[in-house]
Amino acid sequence: MCGGEGTRLRPLTFERPKPCIPIVNRPSIQHLVAHLTTMGFREVVLTLGYMGKSIEEALGDGSLFGAEITYVHEEHKLGTAGSVKHAQEHLDGQDFLVVGGDHVTDLNVLEFYRAHQKEKATVSIGLISIDDPGEYGIAEIDVSYEIKRFKEKPAPGEIFSNLASTGMYVCSPEIFDHIPAGVKYDFARDLFPKLMGGGHALKGWLARGNWTDVGSPHSLRQAERWKLQDIAFTDIIGDLSIHGAQVQGPVQLGGSITLGNNTKVIGPVAIGNGTTIGDNVLIGPYTSIGEKCIIRNNAKIFSSSLYNRVIVGGHTTISGSIMDNDTHIGEHCSIENDTVIGPRVVLRDHVVVHSKTRLWPEVVVTDGTIVKEHVLNEKFDLRYDGS
Repeated sequence: MCGGEGTRLRPLTFERPKPCIPIVNRPSIQHLVAHLTTMGFREVVLTLGYMGKSIEEALGDGSLFGAEITYVHEEHKLGTAGSVKHAQEHLDGQDFLVVGGDHVTDLNVLEFYRAHQKEKATVSIGLISIDDPGEYGIAEIDVSYEIKRFKEKPAPGEIFSNLASTGMYVCSPEIFDHIPAGVKYDFARDLFPKLMGGGHALKGWLARGNWTDVGSPHSLRQAERWKLQDIAFTDIIGDLSIHGAQVQGPVQLGGSITLGNNTKVIGPVAIGNGTTIGDNVLIGPYTSIGEKCIIRNNAKIFSSSLYNRVIVGGHTTISGSIMDNDTHIGEHCSIENDTVIGPRVVLRDHVVVHSKTRLWPEVVVTDGTIVKEHVLNEKFDLRYDGS
């Protein structure tokens, strides 16, 4: 399911759909499809809405991933269950797995699928224990894994369980008999209460491993951390120019990269093609840098994501932040943790950006400014909550 606008991740989703946000320099949907095919799911149906063409370009016909991909376009929003109903002709006649297109996971979904077939439930819901389940649907199960209660986004005082729905379901074909066609209809808000009220068995599957729906900048950074941990050794894809630099792996290096004198890169780190890093630069663990970036002398970058063609000025420090394409950061700047900077933003020299702050595309911040709150741009939609 790839229909949402990703408003909660703005400014990163103004010019790409959420499944195309880069994680370790690849659209996140590529990581998901690669994992599904590794698990044995080779027939993939994608329901597309917002900027669906970008997702098609990222995946093609699926052959590079060992998959056969079918695309189903939605002309208007149908909700999660309505979206699946819209694709019924490609799914009918067999049990099928439903996954959000923004999911990043290493869960054993084949085990999930087989457990559903064994239990013969109408729907099985993937559940995972999390510390703060208030933003998810939560479930109470018994010893046979049957779901006894389900509550979507519970309020304080209603959080009776920390078993959160992953938004991953295995459905039997009979599910289509309970979903109206052509209208907005959701699994959690509409379908599950209807099924439970009608006496249908819903089962839970207790997941073990990593999972996130990349619904916030924090979860996006967490997903990238997992993927960076998958880098097992230092891999130099192309030519590399080193002038007295030190690389402590694992580090993934693209082609035509330059590392300056006394620079240190401490993995896990990924650096894309054509990036130039100056002298006395420190790149800390869990950092991803895209293509054709320029990192000038004496900069420090820790646990951050820089997309393509980002320029970082000398003596600037970046911590736990995300920077979109073509952003230009001046000298002696400080970008604090959990900051999100949109494309083509310009920060002049000596700028401080406080934590949890977002800067909309094409914003220009003058010298010496201390940014304490979101900086929006009226040329773009100002909303940053929702899906």
